[in-house]
Amino acid sequence: MEHILLLHGAIGSKEQLQPLKVLLEKDFTVHAIHFRGHGGERADRSFSIPLFATQVQQYIQQNGLPAIHIFGYSMGGYVALHLARHQPGLVKSIITLATKFLWDEATASKEVKMLDAEKIEEKLPAFAALLQLRHTPGNWKEVLNKTREMLIAMGQSNPLQADDYSKIEIPVLIMLGDRDKMVSLEETVATYHSLPNAHMAVMPCTSHPIEQVDMAQLSFQIKNFISKFS
Repeated sequence: MEHILLLHGAIGSKEQLQPLKVLLEKDFTVHAIHFRGHGGERADRSFSIPLFATQVQQYIQQNGLPAIHIFGYSMGGYVALHLARHQPGLVKSIITLATKFLWDEATASKEVKMLDAEKIEEKLPAFAALLQLRHTPGNWKEVLNKTREMLIAMGQSNPLQADDYSKIEIPVLIMLGDRDKMVSLEETVATYHSLPNAHMAVMPCTSHPIEQVDMAQLSFQIKNFISKFS
């Protein structure tokens, strides 16, 4: 069977993609990892897109995997594209959902405001408890702080520019929820046009959080897309 790797989003964990993993296991050998510092993994260095891409590269190589399909949710999709840009032989195709491509100082400033641990504890205690559980035995506040630092750095220097996308020649399916309030249609379409072998789908009745995504619909899109390039 074809291999597919599932990559979670910022401040997330691979457990969030477990429902998708179950739906894909009949058709693929499914892999999923925690990014460094997430899901209880040690956060022993600063977060960055190149760091996470290198981690994925090492996972593929250490497990002796052939060129692999990757599904990346939000930040996971950005990491997959960064890997394909710099290590093209490792990736067979990419499917992204809810990935934010436009990063500048204004965007980063807006996003980091949502990663204030004290405000989350005060106004969203249930979410704070979820983050604590998700990243145990690690420190969820450290995950937030390192993510904030990463986003600020991305706002100062976007790791992927339009010219980078033009050099990613593998098939890429970019998906966006029609109710996503974090990722704009404009930036998604612009990236779609920058990729030489791009395809695009808009998922109806879909907002940004992965927990609110229709997994049956998502798995159908993934299977249908990969079937065309396997």
